[in-house]
Amino acid sequence: MFDSLSTRLTAIFDRLGGHGRLTEENIQEALREVRVALLEADVNFKVVRGFVERVRVKAVGQDVLKSLTPAQQVVKVVHDELIELLGGSGHRLAMASHPPTVVMLIGLQGSGKTTTAAKLARMYAKQGQQPLLAAADTYRPAAQDQLRTLGAQINVPVVGDATQKPIAICRAALDEAAARGLTPLILDTAGRLHIDDGMVDELKRIKQEVKPHHILLVVDAMTGQDAVTVAEKFNEAVGIDAIILTKMDGDSRGGAALSVRHVTGRPIAFVGMGEKTEALEPFHPDRLASRILGMGDVLSLVEKAQETVDAEKAQEMVRKLREDSFSLEDFREQLRQVRQLGPLDQILGMLPFGKALKAAPKDLDGEQADLDRFDAIILSMTPGERKNPEVINGSRRQRIARGSGTSVQDVNRLLKQYAQLRKMMKQFKNVEGRLGKMKGLPGFPTLRG
Repeated sequence: MFDSLSTRLTAIFDRLGGHGRLTEENIQEALREVRVALLEADVNFKVVRGFVERVRVKAVGQDVLKSLTPAQQVVKVVHDELIELLGGSGHRLAMASHPPTVVMLIGLQGSGKTTTAAKLARMYAKQGQQPLLAAADTYRPAAQDQLRTLGAQINVPVVGDATQKPIAICRAALDEAAARGLTPLILDTAGRLHIDDGMVDELKRIKQEVKPHHILLVVDAMTGQDAVTVAEKFNEAVGIDAIILTKMDGDSRGGAALSVRHVTGRPIAFVGMGEKTEALEPFHPDRLASRILGMGDVLSLVEKAQETVDAEKAQEMVRKLREDSFSLEDFREQLRQVRQLGPLDQILGMLPFGKALKAAPKDLDGEQADLDRFDAIILSMTPGERKNPEVINGSRRQRIARGSGTSVQDVNRLLKQYAQLRKMMKQFKNVEGRLGKMKGLPGFPTLRG
């Protein structure tokens, strides 16, 4: 996400920081490059023009040019303007005072509405709500079957069948949600390959019939400026409250995200970061602006870790590391938890200086494959070998490699990394022991949690 744009902007500001003192000419030159970078990222040209002008006015001010770190001040100006361009603050969907809260999803065919409906339902279910899905797309073959399959995966009921009209499905779903006390009700409406009168009329009738509290437009971020045009037309024809951008994990340019809010006046509520039902994230303009400028997004990484990492297992791992009883089975559990966080390139993108790590000559796909390979290697070991790796000799390594479909070199690499981790934890334990002895000495500072 935003890899191309982020790389370009980081390089521009690195060069700007190389100047001892900044002048208006330095800044103008940098902003010309920023303008080109944004246009190449498929950002709307009117949005680019306004953005660059606002940055220029602020960046050539005396507060910036006369500051001790003028280059950093320019980056801060760009960061603040990016946040404003992306919407200023995150948009959250308010729940209705009298349930059910009705959320209506609209958009073109292929934008990912049905998958997004299931993602939203899963998100609300994790928050303690009891959602209901309405399969109101009766035109696309297998759309209703797809939603029922996804609903079964996340344990959320689905209303609607092919014998009913879309409006009847939505009305019946609203009645059922009210009768059973389910909320929110998420309507998966039909799309077309392009906006036509028939689709618009049907959406207007559904809107009039069920009176949704939120109308969310689902658009494919990878279509760039086409996504912005679609959003503008849907907003004019039906009226939308917010936008969900799908396939953001595959869009390295980011033009849609940087343009759609400014052009439509409607905020981005969520972004889809993959095909799985858990791959939906609330949209945070400030965090995304930081990621675009290579500053990372540690808050999102922490939230992701809190959702996926078992706290009790993590504490147990720490205890085993301290007691030097950390086995290869425990090592495998740690690898599994890392994999649950998501693709490595997404994780690195959330870290400060993560762009530099991603740009290193290491192959991230290879790193991801290593996690899978290590898992297979450990599974090919006997329980005794996992508990006591010192018994693994040459013949055992060959057997493990054959059983896991890997090489002896892969087995050696795994054992080496495991040994390095244990050695590192022993060093930490020794440091802790020395600190513990020093706590009783006069003048030793007391650390307070």
